Amino acid sequence: MKRILISLLLVAFAATTAPAATLIVINSDGAGEGFNDTTPATPVGGNTGTTVGQQRLNLFQHAADIWGGLIDSDVTIRVTATFDPLSCDASGAVLGAAGPVTVYRDFTGAEWPGTWYHVALANKRYGSDLAAGNDDIRAQFNSSIDNNNNCLSGTNWYYGFDGNEGTDVELLPVLLHEFGHGLGFSTFVDEADGTELAGYPDTFERHILDTTTGIHWHDMNDSQRMTSAINTGNLVWDGSAVTGAAPYVLGGKPTLQVNSGTGLPATMDLGSASFGPALDAVGITGDVVLVDDGTGVVTDGCSGPFVNAAAIAGNIALIDRGTCAFTDKAQNAEAAGAIAVIIVDNSGGATPPGLGGTDPGLTIPTVSVTTADGALIKAALPGVNVTLFADTAILQGADSLGRVKLYAPNPIEPGSSISHWDITAFPDVLMEPAINSALSTDVDLTLQHFDDIGWFDPRVSATPDVPAPTALGPNYPNPFNPATTIAFRLAQPGQVDLRVFNAAGRLVRTLVSGQMTDGDHLVSWQGRDDGGRQVASGVYFYRLQANGYDESRRMVLMK
Repeated sequence: MKRILISLLLVAFAATTAPAATLIVINSDGAGEGFNDTTPATPVGGNTGTTVGQQRLNLFQHAADIWGGLIDSDVTIRVTATFDPLSCDASGAVLGAAGPVTVYRDFTGAEWPGTWYHVALANKRYGSDLAAGNDDIRAQFNSSIDNNNNCLSGTNWYYGFDGNEGTDVELLPVLLHEFGHGLGFSTFVDEADGTELAGYPDTFERHILDTTTGIHWHDMNDSQRMTSAINTGNLVWDGSAVTGAAPYVLGGKPTLQVNSGTGLPATMDLGSASFGPALDAVGITGDVVLVDDGTGVVTDGCSGPFVNAAAIAGNIALIDRGTCAFTDKAQNAEAAGAIAVIIVDNSGGATPPGLGGTDPGLTIPTVSVTTADGALIKAALPGVNVTLFADTAILQGADSLGRVKLYAPNPIEPGSSISHWDITAFPDVLMEPAINSALSTDVDLTLQHFDDIGWFDPRVSATPDVPAPTALGPNYPNPFNPATTIAFRLAQPGQVDLRVFNAAGRLVRTLVSGQMTDGDHLVSWQGRDDGGRQVASGVYFYRLQANGYDESRRMVLMK
């Protein structure tokens, strides 16, 4: 059995078993500071503490109790914690950091040999305390956020249990997030050079899959990991528990489907807004009308009432991004009778931006398109009819096979890269690199992640190192014109047949018929039959048969 002491402080900017673990918070602050701060405080949100220090300690133990009710261990987990002045200015702050004090490998009960485990997980699997008398998690949080006008513009910590933080920063989800790192949601790889801790992989690495190379991190060399760490959008967690739970946590991808309009693609990607109702699978269908507010840049929707309000009523308002708030644009469009709003970006970015703001009174959805797609829509007006919907076959924050993406920005962001879910996840999830106001007590996919690394016995997820099952994924785009890509996974090599049939069940095209290797595969269909002829618009089915597996999915060709 090997043991190593580490200092791992992961910076955060920003149903399986009955309750079966005990986490205790060890107050390591000095007199008069942190947990011992005697500044009077009014009880708030279920927190009965009457001093700032007691409220902090109460909330820490509350977060510890939440995790204790979710994970499974017979060994008490000791969290040593302090409040200290950390980096902070008017616009940003380090909220906190946490990580394991000790890691172990090659102990009795370890599922993977030669693999580092966070000490709390190692103790759980070993069945007793491998580091008796020592703390398991080190946590440090920013005391500068309270009563400091130079820190986050006077924003304070909210110590209530109820999620009613208003304009303050709710501490509870920050604690749950950082405790998550200490319990196992982090890798010990140095992302900057790809090196592993003392040359051995960790439990986190074993489910990091680079979909470009098809290689897991624990099977890579240092150079490969260094390159993979900045392969933005192409690193996924392929543990079966997380993948299985993802459709119940993540929403469908916001999509614009073109029903009519000259020179437009079949679909366009959309950005989501933090205000107004979200799109659903049914969606909203209507004609697109460019607004005219009669003032300045007349298409930016910043002034109301709109000059062409009669044309907007009952239709989807197209508005250029400008200097006023997104919510102002949406309010003006709703007042004109619009059923939805599309905001055209002006940054020239490759992806449609997210739209920030708060307005609980808005009743119509607002989405965004890129500058390029917005220009195409404008050029095709009038006569553009679209459906705005959430494509549930494509999860936000997951790849085409439903595997949740990991955060891999380029350049590396120390403390944030890899050891977080990707920021494309929607709704927001606990282990993203930034905590936002939508989060409170829900640990969402973190619990399934813990199952994938071995916190539960028996495991809910697949046995480690057993290949993932064969699966047929959704095609993308869908609807499509003129081409689409079909994703599938093979658990083992063998004979594979992938065919396309029309709605009447007649064979249209054989895409694959032959031997293929195991792993993930992508196959394109250009909308042509076996004779090379372009097929008509309509509903088609693609069918995968491999090693006893037989499944079909539906797709739509739209011209």
